[in-house]
Amino acid sequence: MVWAIGDIQGCYVSLKRLLKKINFDPEIDTLWIAGDLVNRGEQSLEVLEYLYSIRESIVVVLGNHDISLIAAYYQIKKSNPSIDPILKSDNSDILIDWLRKQKFLHVDYRLGYCMTHAGISPEFDLGMAIEYAKRAERELQGDHVSSWLKKILKSSTERFDRNASSMDIDRYIVSSFTRMRYCHKNHKLDFEQKGSPSDMLKDKGLIPWFECPQRREVELKIIFGHWSTLGLHCDNNVLALDTGCLWGRELTAARIDSKKVEIVSVDCSKN
Repeated sequence: MVWAIGDIQGCYVSLKRLLKKINFDPEIDTLWIAGDLVNRGEQSLEVLEYLYSIRESIVVVLGNHDISLIAAYYQIKKSNPSIDPILKSDNSDILIDWLRKQKFLHVDYRLGYCMTHAGISPEFDLGMAIEYAKRAERELQGDHVSSWLKKILKSSTERFDRNASSMDIDRYIVSSFTRMRYCHKNHKLDFEQKGSPSDMLKDKGLIPWFECPQRREVELKIIFGHWSTLGLHCDNNVLALDTGCLWGRELTAARIDSKKVEIVSVDCSKN
């Protein structure tokens, strides 16, 4: 079986309870994880160590909190109490090296799904998304990762421009894959608004990225997380799986290798 789950963010107890509920067996099953493995939750180290231990059975895309952890490792961003144990661990070098090798976008034509943490920019078709994700992955895995991260994390880029500087294009790539929620009708992204979709936001011209008019076609259904205030959302084009475990709501898994998507959740308020 193939299951996809939303943001874990250090909620190790809930993760283990969910995997038990779906009878996940790393010997025969595969787990897709839609980013934000760590940060804020109290057991981020335990989550990372466990996922590393079953790394042959999982597919991971990077979220904004995962990028922040890597940046903290290189002393570009400040650490915090939830990720301090990772950085102080005897295995920190191994865990960060493994995290750096993960994707911004995963594509599976056989299953008919692709996965990224925040979504795929309305400016990108699938081919462009694959190309630009690989571009960012090469930089993250490269020898100059520290200087690259320092530059791209200085600011966000809200508009895609093929003629922009290389660094501005990289900023847009990483920001859109890891931090996007809303866009304007002209496809300019908004990284400030974090609330759930509402008529008030529509009146302000803010639309969920997956509802943007004339969004470029992506032939596969897009799995994403990142948006806890949106919660579970499934239509013909997208499957959103961040159901706010960190905030005491639920951690959700979706079986994606069956004709009908099967949804299973655990209550995170019991932790």
